[in-house]
Amino acid sequence: MPGLPAHRLRPRDLRRGAVLTLVFVTSVVAAASTGHRDAAHAGAPARTSVPAQAAASGPTPDPAPAAVPDAPRASGTADREAVARAAAEAVAEGKSGKKAAQEVVSRSGDRWGIVYDRGEYAAFAEDLDGRWTGVGLWAERTREGWIRVDRVQAAGPAARAGLRAGDRLLSVDGQAVTGLAVVDVVALLRGEAGTPVVLHLSRDGADLTETVRREQLRAEPVTVRRLADGVTVIKVDSFTRGSGERVRTAVREAPPGAGVLLDLRGNPGGLVAEAVTAASAFLDGGLVATYDVRGSERALYAAPGGDTGRPLVALVDGGTMSAAELVTGALQDRGRAVTVGTRTFGKGSVQMPTELPDGSVAELTVGTYRTPAGRSLDGGGITPDLAAREGAEERARKVLGGLGVGP
Repeated sequence: MPGLPAHRLRPRDLRRGAVLTLVFVTSVVAAASTGHRDAAHAGAPARTSVPAQAAASGPTPDPAPAAVPDAPRASGTADREAVARAAAEAVAEGKSGKKAAQEVVSRSGDRWGIVYDRGEYAAFAEDLDGRWTGVGLWAERTREGWIRVDRVQAAGPAARAGLRAGDRLLSVDGQAVTGLAVVDVVALLRGEAGTPVVLHLSRDGADLTETVRREQLRAEPVTVRRLADGVTVIKVDSFTRGSGERVRTAVREAPPGAGVLLDLRGNPGGLVAEAVTAASAFLDGGLVATYDVRGSERALYAAPGGDTGRPLVALVDGGTMSAAELVTGALQDRGRAVTVGTRTFGKGSVQMPTELPDGSVAELTVGTYRTPAGRSLDGGGITPDLAAREGAEERARKVLGGLGVGP
């Protein structure tokens, strides 16, 4: 198993010398509503996690403390020892350690707690690099329990086979998927590059069957557009490896004095180090967030030298989660950006991974993070400075115009 990508915001508690990493993660709870691509780890929407030393563009966060066995647990969290004990007992009886551990987590009321098997966690590690093996589609579950193609990666295997957004997925390699959780469907779509997968779909009442070969795919987490008025739109889909530096580069290459729209809509989070690097593009050092793990507080700081004079608007919505909320909260609290859109999701808890006897990994909630002003975002999210649903980007451009940028 590859080194477990560290905590969400959380410390990496591994017995096998894994690299310390900070990560904000969205859980399967969110996945049920936001959908997954076959690239996403079969069990969680894209999260964020990056080895601390990878944040070369700025100071790394203080190392998270080792787990403190005697520290009190917050309410709504699973007891790590109870989870590990249940898994060990199940393995000794020849049963699934993952299933036994998940039952304990589910009973605990830990909203974000989840257990991954070895393969699922390895897939997640791939996703943090913005790469995965699959067919290149995003799936979502409807209220009726159908699995629907939400979107298709351009030029990917699914796109070449003619799959479209809106197609209803009926089965994968003969296994019916209606009623399954999205994470389980994602697991069916994943596999080794070059292997075929048979997809049975329905489109406008007609049944279709397509055989698609899985490929090693990559996603571009940051895209940049230059508008006619000189405004630079930086869209960050997720904070995977390298995304923070791409944001910094885009800001450096923007026309002098021109405004920036930082579009974090639909961003489910990502690596903490990448989020801090992205925030550093607009801040000259200073606090980005604080977080606690079992009562011990740590802080995340921006690197010095960011562009603090350029007008900035951050676009957010209900799909802005986790590490993306960390960036939004820092820019809003420090008066660096006007935020436009709708209330963000509200994922501000810290998870810590524990490897179980059968190689599965339990991620359990151990704390929360806060914005520079001390706001806890977990469950409440961020209320934007200006509300906008339809036409949010146009509204943001008008705000930039009011700041002295644009037509």
